[in-house]
Amino acid sequence: MYKAFGIINSSGRNIHVDGLQDYRAIGAFSFLGRYRVIDFPISNMSNSEIDRIQVYVNSKPRSLIEHLGTGRHYNINSKSGRLEVLFSQSYDKNDFYNTDISSYLENMEYIERMHHPYVVIAPNYMIYAADFSKLIETHIESGADITLLYHAVDNAKEKFLNCNTLNLNRQKGVLSLERNHGNAKNRNIFMDTYIMRKELFVELVHKAKSTSSMYTLADIVKDECEEMDVRGVPHRGFFASITDFNSYYDANMSLIDYKAASDLFHEDWPIYTRTSNSCPTHYFDSSVINSSVISDGCVIEGTVENSIIGRGCVIKKGAVVKNSIVLASSEIGEGVHIENQVVDKHAKIVHVKEIVSPEGHPGYIKRKDTL
Repeated sequence: MYKAFGIINSSGRNIHVDGLQDYRAIGAFSFLGRYRVIDFPISNMSNSEIDRIQVYVNSKPRSLIEHLGTGRHYNINSKSGRLEVLFSQSYDKNDFYNTDISSYLENMEYIERMHHPYVVIAPNYMIYAADFSKLIETHIESGADITLLYHAVDNAKEKFLNCNTLNLNRQKGVLSLERNHGNAKNRNIFMDTYIMRKELFVELVHKAKSTSSMYTLADIVKDECEEMDVRGVPHRGFFASITDFNSYYDANMSLIDYKAASDLFHEDWPIYTRTSNSCPTHYFDSSVINSSVISDGCVIEGTVENSIIGRGCVIKKGAVVKNSIVLASSEIGEGVHIENQVVDKHAKIVHVKEIVSPEGHPGYIKRKDTL
C-alpha cells in the first residue's frame, strides 16, 4: 500500500439541501435509515488502508462531530491512525469566499505535518464505493500529475446539474472541466475525487489563492489541464450526488431496490457507522410492509410502502406511509396518510390526516415540528 492520507471536504459551492441543511452539515444527513452520508467516504478510505483522515467542516458542526466521535467505529488503526475534524471560517455575507481552498489554507499547518507522499481528496456529499489503494496504484503507474475519478451517466440533462463534468481524450486525459448545464444527456460526472502528491496539492492551493479568492481546487486544476498530465479514471457501481433536496430524496429511494443496493454494499467492503443499542422493531398484527427499509427500535402498527423508516419511529394503527423518508424518532399518528415526503427527526404528524405531495416533488416536514 502506497502511503497516503485522506481529506474529506465539505460541500461545494451552489450546493444546498433545503430544510435538512438548516440543522446539520450534508455529511451528517441520515441516509437509508441507518447511515450518515459521511460514512461512505470515510469507509472507503478505511477499507483502502488510509488511516489518517482529515474531515473539514465550516458550518453547523454539532451533529457531525457527535456522529464521528473518536473515529473508532470506522475501523481506523488505533495506533497509527487518526480522524481529525478541522474547521474553517464561514463567511455568511459573501458565500463565494467559502471555498475548499480557503479551508485548506486555514489548516495548512496540519496538511504540511503529514509525512505521507500522496493525498486522496473526496467530497462529503457523494455516495459511492471505491478502492482508493487501487486508484493510487493506477495513478502512480500512469505517471500522471493528477488523477480524477468520474462516473459516466446518460441522464445529465435532468440530473447532476450542480456537478462538474470532465472532457476526455481517447487516452482518458482530461482536456477540461466544466459545469454541467444540462445540455447533453451523456456526460462524465466529476466525482470531486482527486489523487496527487502532497507537494503538488500544497502548491496548487497556494496558486489558487494567488489567482483568485473565489477559486476552488477544481478551478485551479482546470487551469492546469494544458500544462499538467491530468488523467480520468472511470468509476463503476452505484453513484449518487446529494446537491439539493430532490437528489437527497432520489438517492435514498433508489436504494430500496435490491439490485441497486447490491452495487453499493458488498460483504468485503463494509460501510461503517456509529451504532446505537436499541431493541428490534416491533411489528403488530395490523402492520403491512411492502418494499421498504425499516431501521431498529421502531413500532409499526400501520402500513409502510416503498419507504425508508429511521431508528425509533412510531407508525400508529391505520397510518399509511408511502414513497417517503421518515427520519429517526418521528411519529406518524393514527389514521394519518403521508406520501412523497421527507419527515425530519423528532417530528410528529398527529392532527393533520393527509399530507401528499406530487410525484417528483417531495415535501418536507421540519425537524421537531408537530402537525
